[in-house]
Amino acid sequence: MATAAGITVEEFERLPEVLSKNHELVNGELVELSGNTVRHNRLRDLLVRLLTPPVEEGKLGLIISEQEFDFGGNVHGPDVSLIGVSKLELIEAGRRVQRFVPNLAIEIVSENDKFKSLMEKAARYRKCGTNEVWILSPDTRQAFVQSDEPRPILDDQQTFESKLIPGFSVRLADLFDRA
Repeated sequence: MATAAGITVEEFERLPEVLSKNHELVNGELVELSGNTVRHNRLRDLLVRLLTPPVEEGKLGLIISEQEFDFGGNVHGPDVSLIGVSKLELIEAGRRVQRFVPNLAIEIVSENDKFKSLMEKAARYRKCGTNEVWILSPDTRQAFVQSDEPRPILDDQQTFESKLIPGFSVRLADLFDRA
């Protein structure tokens, strides 16, 4: 999808890794992302390890990390994504940027993330068709959820659970403590 100004998703995808690494495409412009900390990476990897078995056992799709998707001409790579079974056939293995959006996107707040930009990103994910967006904040030990169901900001005594992954839940404190 072309953008009004700047570069397109197709042009972004052709950029050499030295230019695209740690960048997203937002409204035609390259936006630098902060590098991930060990805590961030451990939490992302833990989520992948915890979510993969129930998704595979339930034949619900695919859990993947750091995959880039086309969100209405913007390129973002959620830290963890669920690609539902109905979208598996849309995967183009040779493409860096998939031309569809995941069913579930999880973002982990990084050191330099701004609240406003994270909320804008989550809103963009939802507007483009992502069913649920979770933003996990290890520093505040909270989760922000955007979905069709209104949810409060969750603290670390509440559970991370998604209607997209029936039967799976983990207390946020346990998640943050293990990472």
